Amino acid sequence: MEYRRVGASGLRVPALSFGTATFGGTNEFFKAWGTTDVAQATRLVDICLEHGLTLFDSADGYSSGAAETILGGAIKGRRNQLLISTKATFPFSNGPNDYGSSRIHLIEAVNGALTRLGTDHIDLFQLHGFDAWTPVEETLSTLDDLVRAGKIRYIGCSNFSGWHLMKSLMTSDRYGYPRHIAHQAYYSLIGRDYEWELMPLGTDQGVGAIVWSPLGWGKLTGKIRRGQPPVAGSRAKEIAGTGPVVSDEHLFKVVDALDEMAKETNKSIPQVALNWLLQRPTVSSAVIGARNEKQLLDNLGAVGWNLTADQVGRLDAVSAVPPSYPTWHQDGFAMLQRPIVAKRHPDWMGS
Repeated sequence: MEYRRVGASGLRVPALSFGTATFGGTNEFFKAWGTTDVAQATRLVDICLEHGLTLFDSADGYSSGAAETILGGAIKGRRNQLLISTKATFPFSNGPNDYGSSRIHLIEAVNGALTRLGTDHIDLFQLHGFDAWTPVEETLSTLDDLVRAGKIRYIGCSNFSGWHLMKSLMTSDRYGYPRHIAHQAYYSLIGRDYEWELMPLGTDQGVGAIVWSPLGWGKLTGKIRRGQPPVAGSRAKEIAGTGPVVSDEHLFKVVDALDEMAKETNKSIPQVALNWLLQRPTVSSAVIGARNEKQLLDNLGAVGWNLTADQVGRLDAVSAVPPSYPTWHQDGFAMLQRPIVAKRHPDWMGS
């Protein structure tokens, strides 16, 4: 397993991390992701640790806290062998203060997560979304208090726009609060919007990407192809109307290219898709999920090798889509832009 720094921080994490959205399945939405119980989760954690995957990601919104509870049971007795990241912001219950990034909610959310996880600290705590109603100063001062109390080691965010993240970073700099070291963002071969605004920001400000759904909401597993209906029980079948929007034409064009690359490299389609992502600038870790051992072992095969520059270039070309404004305009004046070059070295912020 390769280990990488998260942004400009001193924290090192594995290139692949394990997402626990498949744990619990206590409602119809998350049931489509998986229904992993403590015994099954324990086995998956065993395999991860055997392969050097030591970062486990969760959120209080995953099955209303059940995912955190199951993860806590699966890691019992070996907390010092791994890193935990979790998230809060989205509604946890129907209470008027049980959502958002207010002081009252974040303190309750962190204390609740610590109880469910069975630990006294969270290595990386991330805001699951941007709360436009709560002053950024209130949010960051609360996170500062939680860091000082030893309940959180590092902070990050998820699903922020560029200006959300930049405003937060500048507020941290102004008042001496901890900075977001990570942005947990959607990024895949069929979802490259991250590159337009958030990647340059991450490079400039030292914020690493922790990528969620690197296989495009389950569409880059190799199971979805032209003329084949979605597999029963899969997200593509059970919750087809959710997740990032991508046209069938674009999806199948990318899958065809992955299929060709998989044959060239003797790897699986998910392994090729993940390997491409891990060569992108700012990517600190890609969050993989698995319902069973077979899926997990296949995803773990994405590391320890690299696509060639030619293969990466071909995947770049086939997956490219026209950028939105102002990116398309800025691209017309290359002499004004600082190029972002992918670095395979774990200390990607070094230059």
